[in-house]
Amino acid sequence: MLTKTQSAEIQNYLTDASNMRGGFAEKLFIPETTEEVKAIVQEANESAIPVTVSGARTGTVGGAVPFGGWVISMERMNKIKRIDREARRAVVEPGVILRDFQNAVDAEALFYPPDPTEWSCQIGGTVATNASGSRSFKYGATRKYVERLKVVLADGDVLNVVRGGEKDLKTETGRVIDLKLPSYSRPDVRKNVSGYYAVPEMDPIDLFIGSEGTLGVITEIELSLLPKVKGYFSGIVFFKKESELLAFVDEVKGISFAARKSGLAAGDATVIDPSLLEYFDDRSLRFISEKFPDVPVGMAGAIFFEQETTADDEDAVFEAWNELLEKLNAAVDESWFATNDQDREKMREFRHALPVAVNEFIARHQQRKIGTDMAVPDEKFPGFLKFYKDILNGSGLDYVIFGHIGDCHLHANLLPKNDEEAEAARHIYGRCIAQAVTLGGVVSAEHGIGKLKAKYLNVMMGERYINEMVEVKCTFDPKGILGRGNMFSMGV
Repeated sequence: MLTKTQSAEIQNYLTDASNMRGGFAEKLFIPETTEEVKAIVQEANESAIPVTVSGARTGTVGGAVPFGGWVISMERMNKIKRIDREARRAVVEPGVILRDFQNAVDAEALFYPPDPTEWSCQIGGTVATNASGSRSFKYGATRKYVERLKVVLADGDVLNVVRGGEKDLKTETGRVIDLKLPSYSRPDVRKNVSGYYAVPEMDPIDLFIGSEGTLGVITEIELSLLPKVKGYFSGIVFFKKESELLAFVDEVKGISFAARKSGLAAGDATVIDPSLLEYFDDRSLRFISEKFPDVPVGMAGAIFFEQETTADDEDAVFEAWNELLEKLNAAVDESWFATNDQDREKMREFRHALPVAVNEFIARHQQRKIGTDMAVPDEKFPGFLKFYKDILNGSGLDYVIFGHIGDCHLHANLLPKNDEEAEAARHIYGRCIAQAVTLGGVVSAEHGIGKLKAKYLNVMMGERYINEMVEVKCTFDPKGILGRGNMFSMGV
């Protein structure tokens, strides 16, 4: 195990992709085993020293930024322990990089669906935040694929939590944890990482998924896998009218949800059932056209879709999509389609290039990114999108809106060019939070709460339910040493 105390050695561990400033720590540990993690947290707990768990630091909400105490980096706990092709299971340490894991799984003719934008993240981080991404439209978030966790608690005791196992939480030393779950009902949205997961008769493993390092340190993860996809049909489809684009999305969602409900498979020739359904507004298209000059001009927006195919149904799936696109007046001749891996990757590059271009713009103007991560119920989505555009158009600020329209979850990225515009953007962000909560939505659909959104979680949950979450936190971490400031105020 490496231990570092010099400020120059710790500096890189004091920030994450949020660019949150002011982080500091006294000591950095880089363990290689669960036993070493146990020793670290035991010592910290005895002296009530805060502990921040650090992964690849790709998070955007300041969850990995320490404000005092110790940092535990999981970078050396990076082994893929096994991949079982027959059982379609994998066991990994938390520091495994998602890209490396995806490649290893692919080599075994298997498929791991969670698809966050940044594949340089660590698997442990994706579990801690219940990461999702574009493919969640069909496959759901990370939670769905986590079958077992090994978790080191704040006092150094260890929990082995298995999905479908005992409801009672018993540690390796035999201690039974008496847990009282929060009483709140979760909002009726497709994606939600706002606060601790809690539903009646829930599986205890789900409490730790998305808990953002506040309940324990994850040191081993078992994941379920799917058979490797045989092929894809993808498209980036442009529309001249936003009303027709939204009608197209509604039609696709209606067909997909009906097919899933009836148990039809995506490979059935007459079924339209994409794994992802992504949106780009007109401003996004103009913003990215410098890097992709073949983007057609005069378009109201675009939809990126992708559906799995087999050699037997590829033509029929193409025909079904083409029929629907023509029916809803898509600009088919200007749109892009792909059936091979090379063209498909170009489309995914287009999707991923947009947030990169936004970050470059923000860095160029020496500002901090201000981007929304709210989701609302299906029936509230059209009104919420109109609210976004009305308030942003009225502000005079530059902005782009893109993201997971299939999940009623878009990212409105404000692009301030100076401090005055940044202040105006923060005010607009607050109004968007209030509107989402009013509509029964959530303040964070996929990026988590971390430290930057703790005050917004309080707005969404209210004092009573925040206190119930604090009670859960104190059950596992009575001294409040783990992930201090994540989800709650800095004192919890």
